[in-house]
Amino acid sequence: MTVPEDRCRLVLIVPDIADMDEQAKMVADALRGGDVASVIIPQYGLDDGTFQKHAEKLVPVVQAAGAAALIAGDSRVAGRAKADGLHITGNLAEFTEAVEKFVPKLIVGGGSATDRHNALEIGELRPDYIFFGKLDGDIKPEAHPKNVALGEWWASMIEIPCIVMGGTDPKSALEVALSGAEFVALRTAVFADPATAPSIVAEVNALLDEKAPRFED
Repeated sequence: MTVPEDRCRLVLIVPDIADMDEQAKMVADALRGGDVASVIIPQYGLDDGTFQKHAEKLVPVVQAAGAAALIAGDSRVAGRAKADGLHITGNLAEFTEAVEKFVPKLIVGGGSATDRHNALEIGELRPDYIFFGKLDGDIKPEAHPKNVALGEWWASMIEIPCIVMGGTDPKSALEVALSGAEFVALRTAVFADPATAPSIVAEVNALLDEKAPRFED
């Protein structure tokens, strides 16, 4: 059994489900499947008040499983829900403000880096991680080749960890891991069928244990 930290780890993105209890149960079940580094909780189309309720329900579930709960959306929601961090999807100004205001109290990362220049601008802010892809960008079975390429380039030269968005096929996690990225994010691949979410998390971890490259200390 390998220590998960020495290879690419899984990040889950909470699916867009209006029923709060159902959403929390799905996440709790998935987390029982095995190692998950963090869970990103997007706002989707919810107003701040409703999102607040969702976040307050989800954050303790995520933290109880030993993962970091990251709010993608309103920083006030992150504070009130006692989340571990903020996932920023906005522009550089928004990112800069979040880093200045919340690091090191909260984990701050994210980005909408679509090319190397964007990525390096974000990197200069020294966030806790950078994210390649969109939170709902899992539209094909495989990870988007551009994001995998960016992850490979970044991981080969920059200390700040990166998360690369995977595809709808759980096996896309390995494709991301082979790029050298520290984390792979999955959403539909895990949550398309709630009943199989725990077994898919277990399967992805087994695949990464077996085939993902190991990081040097």
